[in-house]
Amino acid sequence: MSSELFRSTGIAGLDQVIQGLRLGDNVVMQVEQIEDAQPFIEPFVREALEHGIPIIYFRFALHMEPLVDDEHVEVVQLNPELGFERFVTTILDLAEARGVGVYYVFDSLSELAVDWCSDQMLANFFMIVCPALYRLDTIAYFAMIRNRHMQRTVENISRTAQVILDVYRNKEQLYVQPLKVQDRYSPTMFMLHSWATRELIPVTNSATLTEIMANLPHSWLEFSLHRPGVWRRTVMHAQETLADLNSGKLTPREAEDCFMRLVRMAITRDERYIQLVSRYFTLADLMRILTRMIGSGLIGGKALGMLLARAMLVRTDSRWNDFLEVHDSFFIGSDVFYTYIVQSGCWWSRRVRHDPEALFDRIEEGQHCLLKGEFPQYLVNQFKEMLNYFGQSPIIVRSSSILEDNFGNAFSGKYESVFCPNQGPLSARLEQFMDAVRRIYASALSQEALAYRDHRGLLEQDEQMALLVQRVSGTVYDKIFFPHVAGVGYSFNPYVWDKQIDPKAGLLRIVCGLGTRAVDRIEDDYTRLVALNAPDRRVETSQEQARQYSQQQVDVLDLDTNCLRSIPFQQIVESADGLPLEMLAVRDQELLKRAAQQKMKNVFPWVLTFDGLIQQTSFVPRIRQMMQQLEKAYNYPVDIEFTVNFVEGQRFRLNLLQCRPFQVRSESGETIPLPGETLKAEDVILSTTGPVIGQSRSIPIDHIIHVVPSVYARLPNSKRFALARLIGRLTQVEAMSQRILLIGPGRWGTTTPAFGVPVTFQEIRRVAVICEVAVMHEGLIPDISLGTHFFNDLVELDMLYTAVFPEKEGHQVNQSLLLSLPNRLTEMLPAAENWQDALRLVNAADLSPRSIRMYADSVEQRVICFVQERSS
Repeated sequence: MSSELFRSTGIAGLDQVIQGLRLGDNVVMQVEQIEDAQPFIEPFVREALEHGIPIIYFRFALHMEPLVDDEHVEVVQLNPELGFERFVTTILDLAEARGVGVYYVFDSLSELAVDWCSDQMLANFFMIVCPALYRLDTIAYFAMIRNRHMQRTVENISRTAQVILDVYRNKEQLYVQPLKVQDRYSPTMFMLHSWATRELIPVTNSATLTEIMANLPHSWLEFSLHRPGVWRRTVMHAQETLADLNSGKLTPREAEDCFMRLVRMAITRDERYIQLVSRYFTLADLMRILTRMIGSGLIGGKALGMLLARAMLVRTDSRWNDFLEVHDSFFIGSDVFYTYIVQSGCWWSRRVRHDPEALFDRIEEGQHCLLKGEFPQYLVNQFKEMLNYFGQSPIIVRSSSILEDNFGNAFSGKYESVFCPNQGPLSARLEQFMDAVRRIYASALSQEALAYRDHRGLLEQDEQMALLVQRVSGTVYDKIFFPHVAGVGYSFNPYVWDKQIDPKAGLLRIVCGLGTRAVDRIEDDYTRLVALNAPDRRVETSQEQARQYSQQQVDVLDLDTNCLRSIPFQQIVESADGLPLEMLAVRDQELLKRAAQQKMKNVFPWVLTFDGLIQQTSFVPRIRQMMQQLEKAYNYPVDIEFTVNFVEGQRFRLNLLQCRPFQVRSESGETIPLPGETLKAEDVILSTTGPVIGQSRSIPIDHIIHVVPSVYARLPNSKRFALARLIGRLTQVEAMSQRILLIGPGRWGTTTPAFGVPVTFQEIRRVAVICEVAVMHEGLIPDISLGTHFFNDLVELDMLYTAVFPEKEGHQVNQSLLLSLPNRLTEMLPAAENWQDALRLVNAADLSPRSIRMYADSVEQRVICFVQERSS
């Protein structure tokens, strides 16, 4: 075959998308109605006639209008009823007689299945004729009705054809999504494209894309073929019940048993959530979930939280449908997890869970097994079908375990979520997706996840891992993909840095780009905090600080390298045509003025403040209303994850990605009277005027774990990690009280030792107060980490967080006092003798009859810890 010879489809835009036709191509169009194939067939026929290329139309569906109606086209009448052998032989004989380079158009393939009463014979026909035409360097067009044939038939046709096009019509607009284009590839080839005149324009904005795709008819019935018999029978009974309900044969009350059976089978078995599901879901809602479900079992906590929040909003006020970005997620049931671990031989690695020590010892073995397992072929087929639906849109595979995002157990950051840029041929995208699933399954046996479950008394509870597969929200800019804004929100704000802030109004932490920067503690970058009743109140006190502590890096999906990476915001601005910059950033006029005075060139003046979004759009009142409505429905504070994408001008769509109960004490802030002027300066251990995060309190402190900044600064990175592990062991010693104050340089919980002490949260979970001292390096401030996984853990355990800036008035850490007190480190950890210079353990009992007390006033943003006379 002459693969170098390219031919036109007759449609310039389609030529550009699939890089033209090659001799030998068999092109299959999957359509909702056969008439939607004609806009593609007619230009193809016209192109052939204009260039003198012989074209033959095989006509066999005589009851239909002909797909080709041109007197210059040779029409060959066929009769499928004369039998498969004769039908196929006639086509092959003619093709061999006419030789190479001929064009062909066939009537609807779906009609052959009707005539032969067999999907399998249709597949057999195609698998014979297609390779024969391929060898003759012909080009042939076929059409078939989508969702009419068995998945096995569709797979055989897809595997044999060279080009597969999905054709959709939505509101009279035609859309094309290539599913397969053999030996050709581009970063946008497999995206959904809108057809405008002769151009095919890729739909690059997720808000528009999901609105189109979610409204198109799809059939996922194949997903249920390999489910257990009871599951399948239950789903079929539910379909019949829903039909009877819609026709009036049944009342909602009569359908209630069916509804509850589905809820417990696939949604939740938690009584608190069952009550919410019963209030906000309908039987039709449940059926929509089941039709997008791979495997059986429960959908898990994260998926339920997302679906429930959306239902809470639209059931209360249908206008939310115009504001929310449509979701078209898929759900991989919790039973798939067990199927995977059993068939991969990994189950026995988990068998020792009743012995926590043995379980922790076998973590590495279990994770290795989970990372190497194989999926049953029927699941692989369903994964392929799902990936064909998403095309080249980036997706994210998210953990959604049974216990996750529950009342009292958030599991923040304990399990993995994996972005899949989803580029390349289907085989590569499938491998990337399955690797993501394996990684999340393996994270169920991570040290941090198991320690969390152990600490929360959940190690003995059933914890199956379901998965939520979501289209990543955002827009393609050249070869990178990201949302304009992403963030987390809280219906209750535990950080009141200004007296005008109302804690009950809520708080946002927002970034430009992927939300990874909103939920992770970023070592060398910052985010924007927004108090929803006073959005203009900045944590920073000057314009210079606002610039210095603004976001500098943007997390994106690189569609060229197929990975997640960070890009300077300046690079984004310079390369992303069409970016709604005025909504995201402001020009630094002072910087421009200085640049003009000093005749500096190429100055980048833009600062990520999100002022346009906050001040010029309805975003703040809408998201505040959203969280208040969700809190009312839950009767509990909530936290959410979201993205914002501008679709035109100031019009935007908000995508609600996650919602769960927020484990915070949301009582009104209490003012704590601080000690008067009689307190001696030498008795003050530390003092700060903020930030303070957490409830006001007055508590005794039994132990202080103090990392000495001057010594820590001289340690190599390897010893800084070792010191972090030592702190983890120290906090777990039984003789240690839980009223522990942790004082250290830089950021606690960092992954980069240059920025602080790299402990994990599980290592310090017994601590009562965390204090970060801003002395690690010039320009670094302790990150106000609201919204991060670190922060959620802190709030869940009701810890107090504060920071000290030694250069600021009202801030101090009394190093001389701390160093003068006995170091009791080796009494708790005898093997820690070599660490006594860097790590000190102060025991308040050494001050007897005096004691150590901490006052924290979150309303006034004041903390003071001092030595006091013990009260009688």
